[in-house]
Amino acid sequence: MRVKGLTGVARRLRKHSTDTEGHLWRYLRDRQIEGFKFRRQQPVGRYVVDFVNLEKKVVIELDGGQHALHPGDRIRDEWLRAEGYKVLRFWDNQVFSNLKGVLETIRDALLTPHPDPLPQGERGYNF
Repeated sequence: MRVKGLTGVARRLRKHSTDTEGHLWRYLRDRQIEGFKFRRQQPVGRYVVDFVNLEKKVVIELDGGQHALHPGDRIRDEWLRAEGYKVLRFWDNQVFSNLKGVLETIRDALLTPHPDPLPQGERGYNF
């Protein structure tokens, strides 16, 4: 399911990314983590996620102070998990103060087998 109009929203978000998103993107782009491809500001269902690897269904969300205890984030994460995505959330300051740890967590999520993989030939959404 893709919501109409989110592509334009995603394009605007890519053009106006935060410093933290830009910093992390330098390490996610061009398949730098074990050859896995990431997309940034990508529509997934009715949401636009900061980063996603569609092959392993790993979503990365970066949170600044505006996200502290935001109920919408919990609802969004529940929906993404119900669709089979692993959701990784990092505070903006973690990306700058512990980039190595953030990248290791992302790598581990990509390399850990999904707890409920789809049968061979069934891959869920086609984006």
